[in-house]
Amino acid sequence: MKIEALDIKEVGYIEELKQGIVKISGLPNCSYGAVIEFNNAGSSNGHSLKGMIVEFNSEFAYAIIFGDERKIKVGDTVTSRGQLLNVPVGDNFIGRVVDSLGNPIDGKGKIEPQADYPVFRQAAGVMEREPISQAMHTGIKIIDMLIPLGKGQRELIVGDRQIGKTSIGIDTILNQKGKNVICIYCWIGGSSVALNKIMQTLNQQGCMSYCLAVSASASSSASEQYICPYTAAALGEYFMHQGKDVLVIFDDLTKHSWVYRQMSLLLERAPGREAYPGDIFFLHSQLMERAGRLKQEFGGGSMTFLPLAETLQGDITGYICSNIVSMTDGQIYLNSGLFQEGFKPAIDLELSVSRIGSKVQCPAIRKLSAGLRYEYVQYRILLRLTRLRTKLSPEAAQQLQRGKALYELLIQENGSPVSQAEEIAVFYAFAQKILESISLEQVKLFKNNFFAYLEKHQHNAVEQLNDKGELTDEVKSILDSSIREFFRSQNK
Repeated sequence: MKIEALDIKEVGYIEELKQGIVKISGLPNCSYGAVIEFNNAGSSNGHSLKGMIVEFNSEFAYAIIFGDERKIKVGDTVTSRGQLLNVPVGDNFIGRVVDSLGNPIDGKGKIEPQADYPVFRQAAGVMEREPISQAMHTGIKIIDMLIPLGKGQRELIVGDRQIGKTSIGIDTILNQKGKNVICIYCWIGGSSVALNKIMQTLNQQGCMSYCLAVSASASSSASEQYICPYTAAALGEYFMHQGKDVLVIFDDLTKHSWVYRQMSLLLERAPGREAYPGDIFFLHSQLMERAGRLKQEFGGGSMTFLPLAETLQGDITGYICSNIVSMTDGQIYLNSGLFQEGFKPAIDLELSVSRIGSKVQCPAIRKLSAGLRYEYVQYRILLRLTRLRTKLSPEAAQQLQRGKALYELLIQENGSPVSQAEEIAVFYAFAQKILESISLEQVKLFKNNFFAYLEKHQHNAVEQLNDKGELTDEVKSILDSSIREFFRSQNK
């Protein structure tokens, strides 16, 4: 006699349905985060429509729906096996675009996963982590020199709309080519057209061999937008536990907060400041804590977070922004005024900071960047004073000329990250006080053409700077002679 395995599950009934929230009776053993299935509704992939318990009391459970709520109605049955929400993960996800549940949405067919990871996984404990000591090179000069990032860090990118927040994330992904870093781009609440443009850019630049995207666009349900960043973190944790370095960009967490506020109000939770629920801080802190660098016995990988947040008219003290600032290791603040005057990336060094600091920088960049922030801030102050006074002392005029050269060096176009060797070579010339003695046009010419000249004539020195990042006497001698020869060739 054949004995079939028992399938134990609870069955409940939908009592109420409103805007993606269902009220269910008959699930006495439910728990927060438990997966439920709507038996009378099929999804596009042939499986039952799923949901997740987000609140319950002695009489009813409340759940969110992953998908189209029009496929279910009051009176339909709901089943629960008490399992928490998991998503598929694995190496096969690289190069693909998936939704919040790990289903492919790029039209390239099914993805075979290696494992299932919980969406709301507890962050690694203190004893599983080790200090951050390796640099996450972004290829953006102003960041690498003055706001250095480390592998395992959480750095907020904050600013008004349309002033380059996404561009910083994309350039950082472009710069990881050939560096054995897995990049995950998490798209929350934006348009599908904008995401397609971003993915097209990454594809054209050959980044899809180490990159994947998790998308919950504006057309997705609120529940899918809600779990999207946690799914991206779960995928990142899989690679981190394999000993790899991971970069995750959340674009953006302001829209994520709006979605959670909408869900909470529909659940009739008590509203607090700006109508956000009381647990809005926990919403993002449980996510940010998952970044870090693991010890070798726990995998040895790292996961770096670059969350994006939007300000209104430059107000960094907004509720969501100030919350995320308090849980990250620094912030990169983009100023609309700088953007309008043509300084790109429009990073305000007076309000931007990295709490990891210079300890992750290579020796050459650490030495060359010392005092640069102070010089830049002093230049901005002096620039304001020159609007009131026309006559300057020789010392102030010299300082202004040096500041103009530094200002020009820090300007960088989108989609053109630079190597570590180029940053060292260019700022070495600035440290030697060469650039302040030439015209601004010559500074631009030097910035745009010198490194190509150096790479052509001193390829071994360039490789040495990229590998070790040290300014030895031999390298200094090569740079000095190359700078002289470059200007000599330009003057012919």
